[in-house]
Amino acid sequence: MDNSVKSGSQNGLAFNPNVAALPPYNAGMNIAVARSISGRNDIARLASNENPDGCSPAVLAVLASPTLEPWRYADPACAALRAALGQRLSIQPDTIVAGNGSEELIAAVSRAMLVPGVGVVTVVPSFGLHEIEPLAQGAVVTKVAMTDDLSFDIAALEQAVASGPRVVFLSSPWNPVGPALDRKSLDRLIAAVRPSTLLVLDEAYFEFADGSCPDGLEVLRSSDIAFVVLRTFSKAYGLAGLRVGYAICSDAELARVVAAAKTPFNVNAAAQAAAIAALSDEAWMRASVARLRSERARVGAALEELGFRVASSQTNFLFFDCGRDSAALASALLQEGIIVKAWRERGYEAYTRLTIGSPADNDRLIGALARIARQ
Repeated sequence: MDNSVKSGSQNGLAFNPNVAALPPYNAGMNIAVARSISGRNDIARLASNENPDGCSPAVLAVLASPTLEPWRYADPACAALRAALGQRLSIQPDTIVAGNGSEELIAAVSRAMLVPGVGVVTVVPSFGLHEIEPLAQGAVVTKVAMTDDLSFDIAALEQAVASGPRVVFLSSPWNPVGPALDRKSLDRLIAAVRPSTLLVLDEAYFEFADGSCPDGLEVLRSSDIAFVVLRTFSKAYGLAGLRVGYAICSDAELARVVAAAKTPFNVNAAAQAAAIAALSDEAWMRASVARLRSERARVGAALEELGFRVASSQTNFLFFDCGRDSAALASALLQEGIIVKAWRERGYEAYTRLTIGSPADNDRLIGALARIARQ
């Protein structure tokens, strides 16, 4: 008897063709795999845009508190967290949806808004889930390429938005490239949005942007379009491993429908408690962001001195043209115990994204790139 496990296509199962055809998500390399390949234990993790400073001591304290009861179900409504966010942002909690990272909310928006054949607009290079989740719903995704100077093509985006897609997914600051929309550009895109279009502004890196970048939520609140603003505790607040993000919707009815598209009990109790604690220690986050901005400038200048073309960045990462197959560069860096992310979207295979790490890890990276550049 043949006891081997057969694939669905062999045993007669019919897959959802939209899901079966999805491209893989380009995740950062697991540290155990990196250690195995490189033979080194001292790995610099510079691929996943995590905060090298960790998280606030207030977060660690609440996670160690006896008030945390992991044997109990978490509040499925995330009421305390939404109330804390509502107070911080001066918005009604019923317009906020909490998620298992902002990634879950991209999926929820896609489920709530999209049906097969409708249009979605995003950019390229893109945050993978801005394409993957719409494709899973059968949507047709139009991607607007970045300009030669590694920035948004505002004219092309304006035209694509004005065509009336069901949803526009746009990140600002832009993952994976780095720049943020200025006020004039954001206003142009908002003016192009049709009544039948939902604008989703992904501000996962909002806290890293400087004063030259508008607060997208503040701008959109004064508009009359339907919108969702996505933010997360994974980056600036250092809670990547706990998975908690949130969506701010233009009205309570939109929030209700987005919430209906996610699973119940989606944000675990530890994540909810940690996020509330993180909000209570804004000073820690701001100090960490200031350090990372300084390091971002230092590392960017060093890369340019080595001859790399680096995109402007309002994030905790840098995106640069390495002038070769980025997979080869990533492999060479891995042998030095450094993980970076080689970009694999078609047409951008020469680009690499690297996270701003600790000063020591950044020094390792700069030294390794200098040695590789001389080869």
